[in-house]
Amino acid sequence: MSEFGSGPMAPEVKAYGREADAMMVAFEAFKEANDARLEEIEAKLSADVVSEEKVDRINAALSEQKAALDRLAVEMRRPHGGGGAARARGDDERRAALAAYVRKGDASALELKEDKLSRGTDSEGGYLVPEETERRIDTLLAEASPIRAIATVRQIAGQSFRLPVSRNGFASGWAAETGARAQTDTADLSLVEFPAMELYAMPAATQSLLDDALVDVESWVAEEVQHAFAAQEGAAFVNGDGTNKPRGFLNYTKVAEGSWSWGNIGFVLSGAAGAFAASNPADALIDLAYAPKQTYRQNGRFVMNRATEAAVRKLKDGDGNYLWQPAASAGAPATLLGYPVSEAEDMPDIAANAFAIAFGDFKRGYLIADRAGVRILRDPYSAKPYVLFYTTKRVGGGVANFEAIKLLKFAAS
Repeated sequence: MSEFGSGPMAPEVKAYGREADAMMVAFEAFKEANDARLEEIEAKLSADVVSEEKVDRINAALSEQKAALDRLAVEMRRPHGGGGAARARGDDERRAALAAYVRKGDASALELKEDKLSRGTDSEGGYLVPEETERRIDTLLAEASPIRAIATVRQIAGQSFRLPVSRNGFASGWAAETGARAQTDTADLSLVEFPAMELYAMPAATQSLLDDALVDVESWVAEEVQHAFAAQEGAAFVNGDGTNKPRGFLNYTKVAEGSWSWGNIGFVLSGAAGAFAASNPADALIDLAYAPKQTYRQNGRFVMNRATEAAVRKLKDGDGNYLWQPAASAGAPATLLGYPVSEAEDMPDIAANAFAIAFGDFKRGYLIADRAGVRILRDPYSAKPYVLFYTTKRVGGGVANFEAIKLLKFAAS
């Protein structure tokens, strides 16, 4: 586990190791209990209620343990303040300027340092936070927002990001060194646009908290904003309708994979309404994994919520091996059919006609456009005795490549 470093991180590494060992023990107990349940179903055509409850209880504990491991992994990757080389003088000045504004409302340093913070004004919605704070917010968001962590993120300076996409690929051919080159077919280009919409948060603090010299105001602002932004982003990147927010990949028109065309998201069927098929349930997941072309499949991953992952955890292949496997190393994701699994709680639960599982190369399939600049405006008046910090950033998002993402629809037809 050396990838997480040493020193202040050592206790967290040890805690992760203990939790990982406990999870492996719990997973073995789960497999034993689930195997017994499956044997009962095979022998009696149904499982004993006690067996079902035991499997569900261990499965729920596994889900909680996995969530704890994920949190520890995030903490271990998060930069810690304190020791190390002194920050650059310019960074210290920017941090001091932000601290003075957040603690006391003193914007004089911001107004004097035009090259650092005062590019924004109150009339434009607040002051730009230092670049270091903005990067910290973006880093925390990447850790907390599951789709942001696996999608392509582009920084933009304008109101929107336009991406030309080739629907049929660029044509090519072979020729001898001095041979003639025939003209190739023209690619069918489509222009996809991602307008940036305003995302806001309004964390509150008491003045006594802000007066506390031991409080790292930069970290406090970043973490409070991250919690609010991550929840909104997570929902929008999955289900957003594109109106004043990004468009989620589940909001596009969905068609059966056999009828797929550009602009739609293809899906395969689970084989039963609101469930996996009773016979060979794992076949639907295999079909889903092989729905994208190989170029997307090699970097593919499954996306589902925790409840769906718990249901998938019970499935086995034809040789009796469990399809879902816990993380093989510290900080690594769990896998399904050998592909990583990302938990996104905004994905729907398994239900009739629900698109509860997605698979594909999200780096190529989904694009997030971040407009540079996070603005903050201090408001000590609206919610006395609390001080509000109206914080905004502009974010867009949508499907960039309709071939790269496929869905599993829980239906028979």
